[in-house]
Amino acid sequence: MLRNVAVPLVNTVSPFEFAVACEVFGIDRSEQGVPSFDFAVCSQEPGRPVATAMGFTLTAEHGFDRLAEADLVVVPASGPRHGGIPEALAEQLRAAVERGAWVMSLCSGAFTLGKAGVLDGRRATTHWMHTRELAEDFPEVDVVLDVLYVEDGNVITSAGTAASIDATLHLVRKELGAAAASTIARRMVVPPQRDGGQRQYVEAPLPAVEADSLQPVLEWATENLSADLSVETLARRAMMSERTFARRFRAETGATPHAWVTTQRVLLARRLLEDTDASVEQVASRTGLGTAAILRHHFTRQVGTTPQAYRRTFRCAS
Repeated sequence: MLRNVAVPLVNTVSPFEFAVACEVFGIDRSEQGVPSFDFAVCSQEPGRPVATAMGFTLTAEHGFDRLAEADLVVVPASGPRHGGIPEALAEQLRAAVERGAWVMSLCSGAFTLGKAGVLDGRRATTHWMHTRELAEDFPEVDVVLDVLYVEDGNVITSAGTAASIDATLHLVRKELGAAAASTIARRMVVPPQRDGGQRQYVEAPLPAVEADSLQPVLEWATENLSADLSVETLARRAMMSERTFARRFRAETGATPHAWVTTQRVLLARRLLEDTDASVEQVASRTGLGTAAILRHHFTRQVGTTPQAYRRTFRCAS
């Protein structure tokens, strides 16, 4: 069970990705039903300021030896290619992977994992601006382009900025269930988790006249997944033509409306399978997927196992 989380700091650490780790794992949400984490920030010399990429400093209370206790080590972004990393950190990262703890990098934190040697022979990703550099620096790594995050064994690597949120929520959902991940996402005021295989970025920016977010429509859709959520229905609610809505939707979410809705329905199915005794047929109906056969098709494709097998695993774990 995921309970103990440690975040190592190195020079030029990115404040945003560091803050993502703090927001997801460092806040006590036990009153909302989310298990609390033993959260620690670590550095090579505890008490000595560590420079961030934004010109201010952070000070950690723990040394890198604290990583030995962690169920999860989260490595924030830092300067991608410049310099090495402390050997004490590299040793702790390798030890964490070897003992089966989760190790996660956010954005260019993948370079830190690469320098520690824990990505060799694994699939990994990073911010799209740095994937070529990651492949050049670490030829033994199978660099996956243009995805939000990659899970390979007990190592997770994410792309930039918002993808860090997606990766951390993915791990929370995997370890603690859909309810915990949804609670954290709701408190962070972020959309439901995106699938790791979605595209990192959108090539064509939105015109200024279409700058309003589709977030209200997304929120309504997630609350009404059993309803008709066709493009026609969603576009009408957004007060757009279907063509404009589809283009805006892809630009804002990185997915087509159909793919996004299907993902949200599978996420709801996971929660129902974990937290209720509803039959597979009832879950299919309540999620808007219609039949057990359709549910099994989409569930197996996205989760990698059948609804029945998923329930056996996660209902027992709860």
